[in-house]
Amino acid sequence: MSIYLDYLAEIESRKIQGLAPKPIDDGGLVFEIIAIIRDAGSEHRADALKFFIYNTLPGTTSAAAVKAGFLKQIILGDAVVPEITPAFALELLSHMKGGPSVEVLLDIALGDAPAIAALAGEVLKTQVFLYDADMHRLSEAFGAGNAIARDILESYAKAEFFTKLPEVEDEIEVVTFIAGEGDISTDLLSPGNQAHSRSDRELHGQCMISPEAQQAIVALKAQHPGKRVMLIAEKGTMGVGSSRMSGVNNVALWTGKQQSPYVPFVNYAPVVAGTNGISPIFATTVDVTGGIGINLKNWVKQTGPDGNPILNNDGNPVLEEKFSVETGTVLKIDVRNKKLRGEDGAELVDIASSFTPQKMEFMKAGSSYAIVFGKKLQTFAARTLGVEPVPVFAANKEITVEGQGLTAVEKIFNRNAVGVTPGKVLHAGSDVRVKVNIVGSQDTTGLMTAQELEAMAATVISPLVDGAYQSGCHTASVWDKKAQANIPKLMSFMNNFGLITARDPKGAYHPMTDVIHKVLNDITVDDWAIIIGGDSHTRMSKGVAFGADSGTVALALATGEATMPIPQSVKVTFKGRMQPHMDFRDVVHATQAQMLQQCGGENVFQGRIIEVHIGTLLADQAFTFTDWTAEMKAKASICISDDETLIGSLEIAKARIQIMIDKGMDNAAGTLANLIAKADTRIAEIRLGEKPALSPDDNAKYFAEIVVDLDVIDEPMIADPDVNNPDVSKRYTHDTIRPVSYYGGTKKVDLGFIGSCMVHKGDMKILAQMLKNIEAAEGKVEFKAPLVVAPPTYNIVDELKAEGDWEILQKYSGFEFDDENPKAASRTEYENILYLERPGCNLCMGNQEKAAKGDTVLATSTRLFQGRVVEDSANKKGESLLASTPVVVLSTILGRTPSADEYKAAVDGIDLTKFAPPKAA
Repeated sequence: MSIYLDYLAEIESRKIQGLAPKPIDDGGLVFEIIAIIRDAGSEHRADALKFFIYNTLPGTTSAAAVKAGFLKQIILGDAVVPEITPAFALELLSHMKGGPSVEVLLDIALGDAPAIAALAGEVLKTQVFLYDADMHRLSEAFGAGNAIARDILESYAKAEFFTKLPEVEDEIEVVTFIAGEGDISTDLLSPGNQAHSRSDRELHGQCMISPEAQQAIVALKAQHPGKRVMLIAEKGTMGVGSSRMSGVNNVALWTGKQQSPYVPFVNYAPVVAGTNGISPIFATTVDVTGGIGINLKNWVKQTGPDGNPILNNDGNPVLEEKFSVETGTVLKIDVRNKKLRGEDGAELVDIASSFTPQKMEFMKAGSSYAIVFGKKLQTFAARTLGVEPVPVFAANKEITVEGQGLTAVEKIFNRNAVGVTPGKVLHAGSDVRVKVNIVGSQDTTGLMTAQELEAMAATVISPLVDGAYQSGCHTASVWDKKAQANIPKLMSFMNNFGLITARDPKGAYHPMTDVIHKVLNDITVDDWAIIIGGDSHTRMSKGVAFGADSGTVALALATGEATMPIPQSVKVTFKGRMQPHMDFRDVVHATQAQMLQQCGGENVFQGRIIEVHIGTLLADQAFTFTDWTAEMKAKASICISDDETLIGSLEIAKARIQIMIDKGMDNAAGTLANLIAKADTRIAEIRLGEKPALSPDDNAKYFAEIVVDLDVIDEPMIADPDVNNPDVSKRYTHDTIRPVSYYGGTKKVDLGFIGSCMVHKGDMKILAQMLKNIEAAEGKVEFKAPLVVAPPTYNIVDELKAEGDWEILQKYSGFEFDDENPKAASRTEYENILYLERPGCNLCMGNQEKAAKGDTVLATSTRLFQGRVVEDSANKKGESLLASTPVVVLSTILGRTPSADEYKAAVDGIDLTKFAPPKAA
């Protein structure tokens, strides 16, 4: 009873927070609950029954295994519980999603009690989460002449697990709720500083938007029974920033439908919308949960007689409201005709893109990965029976344009496509299954990925995956009680599943907190690879990488596949000459600014692939560009490198993978050693001329082509959140790019941050050289604002120590991380000194460390959203401006932004990241 009594105590503590009992994943607790249920006289029996039936998590949790075992006893008559009949026990098994429950159902269905076997067989027909061992049992039983096995396989071959589900309603009535004006960051839906609670869905749900917003949503539901609440980004894009399965989970928790009466706080089918649609990675997350994402287009640009947009005094297009979606507006989603209509039935906007055949399948099945598993199950059954699968699912959308060449992403998708018409060439717009080569899981979403893997009954990584990594970077800053409770458990689960893990559960190697994107960039050893990672900045400079939610990551780990359309591409090339005082980060920012200028303020990058012809930059430096494409709202990006540059990048990757091996990080499968072998093979292909570096065809077709003029970039560029813009929708976007001279050398800087995935070893060396130069000129270095430095990886720290650069950083640091005694609490105050923090995300993540409220922060990071790096104070908005490393360093020395002349003088003689356009471009 000890575990049960502890659970009761936890329940009482949760009551204080207004929370229900936490869903149970511990088999030991379920074992004690079953003992109480067996005791007819126990005072706890009624509660124990409720916990067993309604509060035990499904899938492959240890709790699910114990629950399934007891239900088997009830079905076979070995245990009697009046409240749980054998029929009810079978119903409970049907909601447990595979793993132990499927094993029990197979035991009974293939057993020697015909009447019960038939009933178990009927339940099995509704299940899709079967794995190789389960399918092998069915195949063997069928071969032995088992009639139940045949019946089940015939049902699977017809995909009755899908066809017998209710159809999506022809019309869905919604009532609107505006979450905010402008782009809605996933931080609003699931704040980074609450990352520790993401796996506790009810608790995490309390952080969505605000308590007032949550109450307003509840009130809307009460006022409009039968209608679903549609969460809206007015004058903006919904879900920018990160993939955030937790964000979609929160929206579903407050506005969606309960997935099962026997699984608490797991809701699905949210409805979200934005004036400018849904951010690409967030849209994928909505699909995972069978939700609906709508591009409202309710504000349109006014145009003049010449057809061009009318601009206001700030140079922004003037918008006109096409129809109102103010909170409380009743709308009708006409699913049959794919239109959004007013309450009176009048058509407002075409929403066909929200209801493609594939998305309709996700909605019907309640999730995208139920479809993926279902297709695999149907294929297996048909093959076993020796029949053709009944056409049930939407066919792969295969688009071929005769005489048209392939973009880089089209080439990669054609190489990795699964189940398409043999020999058919696919162009953008095709919707296909693809093999995934590399998968990344990060630590603040990893617990949810583990839950998803348990829910889909997966126990081992797919053999199709070349390599997968579980990071520790998002919780690297502070080893607090939350991290101590969550991270070892996560690392143990993922290590057992087959991933390379940043922390060894057995303590055999030093914990690595390296930024996940940097590691994934190194372990990607093929420019034709597809990478899926649990973070929006999964943007590799080799291959094509897609940031994804925890569910899509879990699916990729379990199956080695993903399903997605081939996006359109925008080609980016360069002309002119990069000024010697410019850093490549300035080129990145200028690309965004020049794109908006060339396209009349329209972001043509949004939802598309940026094919950047960068050619001569090694993977580390090129990653600065691809990484930023998440802020450009691109779906992904691809670097077009020349042969020698790619070989150089692969040699660097090999060396870093070898360091991981030397540290003891490889597994029994030799994953890391195999990656080195793959890199060698790729290098040989290039050198022998068998397969040059990936490049598009000359006659490939692009949505747009942007040419970045390096000649006009003469001073550092800063991405500004523009926190006081009178137009709320213009605040906290990454589209306001300003030259440093805009600030007149007078803008006060309260804190500088050098770190995140946007920096590489070169940035650390620039910092060291600037300190040396200032010391030589002034005799010492004095900071007028704190400077927080978080190197991305331990390799960088080791190399800086070997090359003598770390010494100057230590000399001026007032704090240096100590892995033997990591910080146990977040820093709340800063002195005007240099802080050498543990490698990892640090301030960029915002879940542990933050700047002081109301600060003006100048950072090299990627995030400028409200409250992310710095929160507002009572009398000043916090703002996070983004710039290059030399600008950040100089600003902390001065305590303000520098003038253009001050900047040029400070970087004179320093080796900044050099770049020249490829000659072929």
